[in-house]
Parts: sequence; structure tokens; C-alpha cells
Amino acid sequence: MARHRAPRDTVRLLRTPTGSYVRAVPKENLIGQTIAGYTLRNEVGEGGTSAVFRAEHKTHGEVAVKVLREKLRQDKTAVARFVREAHYGERVVHPNVVRTIEVGEAGPGLHFLAIEWAKGELLERYVKQHAPLPADEVATIITQIADAVQAAHAVGIVHRDLKPDNVMYDPATRQVKLLDFGIATDTDMAPEQRLTRAGFFVGTLMYVAPEALSGELVTPAADQYSLATIAYLLLSGCLPFTAKTPREMFSQLLSQPPTPLNSAKPGLKFSAAVEHVVMRGLSKDPRQRYPDSVAFAKELDTALKQGEIADSGGLLSRMKSIFRR
Repeated sequence: MARHRAPRDTVRLLRTPTGSYVRAVPKENLIGQTIAGYTLRNEVGEGGTSAVFRAEHKTHGEVAVKVLREKLRQDKTAVARFVREAHYGERVVHPNVVRTIEVGEAGPGLHFLAIEWAKGELLERYVKQHAPLPADEVATIITQIADAVQAAHAVGIVHRDLKPDNVMYDPATRQVKLLDFGIATDTDMAPEQRLTRAGFFVGTLMYVAPEALSGELVTPAADQYSLATIAYLLLSGCLPFTAKTPREMFSQLLSQPPTPLNSAKPGLKFSAAVEHVVMRGLSKDPRQRYPDSVAFAKELDTALKQGEIADSGGLLSRMKSIFRR
């Protein structure tokens, strides 16, 4: 009788840039599984350290569940950062911050974080489609982000990664929800407790404050710089630096002033007061910025309103009235 060999598992190889091949690790499929009572329905986002799922729970209803990636479950630093994010989220309680529901370990290394399901879309996506935004909408968004950040600062936490991709926005209600304390830091943290080595910065280069590039522990003023960058983007549809590579961006952040707001986009002009507020928030020296993020947001709101009043009898207002007919 002929002997039959058991079929071997199909092995998928990936070609590296050097021409060699490595075995591809299949992506863990958690959709449909239930973790600590949360049934994962579909994946809605992913990053280098975790995946985010829309999930359902008998008590909490629809929620978002973040799960640490399988390849990092034995990485002590990755686990510590994931757990720290969860506990920071528990400490920051505010209407404009996604609410932390539960943090736990459903199995060996299967760390998860359940948070409220925020309606709307990522502000990053909304901005790409609609910027420049109307002055009143910009003021509403920036004020809510500032309030959320101030709540974090009040309990000694600096977010360090403020950017449109970490903000949920519901255009229908203009409600803002701040996400992701994954690389936040405690201002009272001892040097030996830090998860980022001195000399290495964390954050997103396009939004990071210049003083953060040294890798030293930053102050709440760094979040204000990031908030001012977001305001610049919402108002103009552009970023304050025009670098095309990370190396060039790094150099510009350290050595060059940001592009003035009124030079960001041809034909787009703002009042001197609006430009002053945004550019002060983008000062390279943290001491030259506003006392806190809320003060920045209030000054911007006032300047934007004054700009609208000053223009009330001008061409822009007449054009708006035509389009409203």
C-alpha cells in the first residue's frame, strides 16, 4: 500500500531589500473572538504596537478595544507602555477625552484596553477633505482639544503626540474626542522610570515641539506647540514647515522659523491678530508661548471672532450672502 505524506503547511516568504528572503509571520486574526466579554466585530485601525477593533459588550454596548500585537507580547517595554497608556487614560477624565472602560490581560500576554466608542471620523481624514475650515469651526475644534489637553496637564500628564490622527471629530455635532496616550509622559516621573532613552524623541515629527527633539522630558508647553500646528493646518490646509524628508524636517524645526500663516497659501489671508496668536504658539522657545493651551485657544477664538467682525462689511461677507441664497 502506498504511503501518503501529510501535506506541509504553506510557507510564505517575503523578499527583503537586500535580496534575501524571510518567512512571513501570518497576521493574528482576532475578528469574531471574544476577549474578556468583548466580542471583536471588525478592525478599525492599526499601528506598530496594537490593533483597534469595534466591539460589543453586554453591559457597555458598542466600544473600541485596543489589543497589543502578538509579536510584542513578550516585549517588556511594549507591555509597560501599553499598560501605562491605559492608566493615563483612567486618570484623565473629561468630556473631550475618550473614556477608559477597562484595562486587563485576557490571556497570557493578551493585553487589552477597552474605551468608549467615539462617533465621527479621525480629524486627519476630515481635514484632508475640507480644509481650510471656517473660522468658527476651527475655534470650536481647537477649544475642545485645548480643554482635553488641559485636563491631562492638571493631573501631571503631557500627551506628547497631539495630531489630527489622534483626534476623533463628529462634524454633525462638532464634538471632539482626544485619543491615544500611548507615548504620554508623567511630569513627575523619575528618570529611571522613563521608557524613552535620553537623546531619542517620540512623537510625530510634523507636530512635535522643537525642544522635544533632544529626547528630554518635555513640559505642557510642548503640547501647546502641537496644538498651534493643528490650528495652522485647520486654518490653511498647510503645515508650518515644508520639508520633504524627515532629515530636512528635523533641521528646519531646529534652525528655521515656521512659515508665517499669511504666507501658507496664496490668496488666503488672516487678520494680524490671528496670525500673531498662531505664530506665538509656534515659538521655538517654550517661554515665549502662552501660559497654557487654554490661554492659546481663548486668544485664537477672540482673534478669529474679531476678524469676522472686521470683515462683516467686506467682499468676503457679500460673497457668503450670495452663496447662501
